[in-house]
Amino acid sequence: MTYDVVVAGGGHNGLVAAAYLARAGRRVLVLERYDHVGGLAISARPFPGVDVRLSRYSYLVSLLPDTIVRDLGLDLELRRRRYASYTPKGDTGLLVDNEDELRTAASFRSVTGGEADLEAWRRFYGMAARVAEALAPTLLEPLRPQIEIERLVGPQAWRDLFAQPIGETVEQYFADDTVRGVVLTDALIGTFADPATDLSANRCFLYHVIGNGTGEWNVPVGGMGAVSGALEAAARQAGAEIRTGAEIVGISPSGEVTFRAGDGEHTVNGRHVLVNLPPAVLDRVMGRPPEVPEGAQLKVNMVLARLPRLKDPSVDPRAAFSGTFHINEGRDQLAAAYAQAARGEIPELPPAEVYCHSLTDASILGPELRGRAETMTLFGLHLPARLFRKNPDKAREIALDATFASINAVLAEPLQECLLTAPDGTPCVEVKTPVDLEKDAGLPGGHIFHTDLSWPYAEKGGWGVETEHERILLCGAGARRGGGVSGIGGHNAAMALLTS
Repeated sequence: MTYDVVVAGGGHNGLVAAAYLARAGRRVLVLERYDHVGGLAISARPFPGVDVRLSRYSYLVSLLPDTIVRDLGLDLELRRRRYASYTPKGDTGLLVDNEDELRTAASFRSVTGGEADLEAWRRFYGMAARVAEALAPTLLEPLRPQIEIERLVGPQAWRDLFAQPIGETVEQYFADDTVRGVVLTDALIGTFADPATDLSANRCFLYHVIGNGTGEWNVPVGGMGAVSGALEAAARQAGAEIRTGAEIVGISPSGEVTFRAGDGEHTVNGRHVLVNLPPAVLDRVMGRPPEVPEGAQLKVNMVLARLPRLKDPSVDPRAAFSGTFHINEGRDQLAAAYAQAARGEIPELPPAEVYCHSLTDASILGPELRGRAETMTLFGLHLPARLFRKNPDKAREIALDATFASINAVLAEPLQECLLTAPDGTPCVEVKTPVDLEKDAGLPGGHIFHTDLSWPYAEKGGWGVETEHERILLCGAGARRGGGVSGIGGHNAAMALLTS
């Protein structure tokens, strides 16, 4: 059977591409190996008998452009978090309140002892906001050359965010170690790098501050599954055919796609094939030796019976945990953890951050748990896949113990005492290392971006989705400007076909 387009992989990007193309009258088939679509943008109930819909893998939305939401008529609510972040320091902490500038200023003074870093914070993020506003629209256009992007953002922003390592920039702007660390964490999510020397940290930082022209990280009401659910509905309503339980085992340059389903192997043909698979998986199914990237994070999903107490009684835990709660992420702590991991050791106190999405969206809790439980998502830094290869189970246990020790060091009580217990008597804790993501979710190296993030420009032009084969395009996170829950890879692959 022949289709105009076969989409290999039913993650959120594949659904975006399918919806755009089907709306344009193309005959589209989406093939997905799992029994559901959405890839890593899904909600799940991982704890038996506990009615909580956790965003199991991806967990916040920033990069999804309003343009895609409007174009596809998505029934989706993204809710802004009032508090950007809280960072414990000793018996106090730095609270960034999006709606109370005076409170934020007082918190900066308490932590840093003056006004200098607050003013630097305003200058730095003012610059980042201008870059976001200028750069975000270009992500949905053909790639521009570097010189155009340089002119677009201006010489200072180009130097500070693109040309010199972000670690140098942060050191030049800020004096306080805690403040430096808060900024640098955006350069290290899912990226194992030394921000003092490695420009890959700059690329990661850009992706975390330019989303939708604002850089805001929002909570999807209903969990991440609501995002993929809205995209699936849009694709089906437009006429796309979606087949789950269909694992891609071969793709040929001619557009022939072989997949394995419950009743054996099947072949379909596409005038074009849009690949929503990691580049290393594409290599494998095309018979090439894959280049496996390396992910670098620990994901811990939890349900709490109550929020833990803070060392600073003047801060409401509901405020501290509804934004990004930073744990041992000062600049020097990040550097020490990186050095330990680079030596092949699990960091003694892994830097991490947590988010309690149920404080922003209580609908992810079942009715009987609302007011009696909260979700907590932890994302740990500087834990690359290499640390878990030799003995995955033992390394996972060590990393979790170290991570609990890390967060307990900044709380007034052990987090373990706050965990909800499932009906079977086990605490509600789920741990995913990069090796787990590789095994359970099919991500080579456990890399959450499919491959290392790229600059949002290119001298050769195009849409950043092209491969060496004319009929095969990337449409996932591995496309240039892909990464994160954005739909940009899917949009751009669809536009590459519709505008050609």
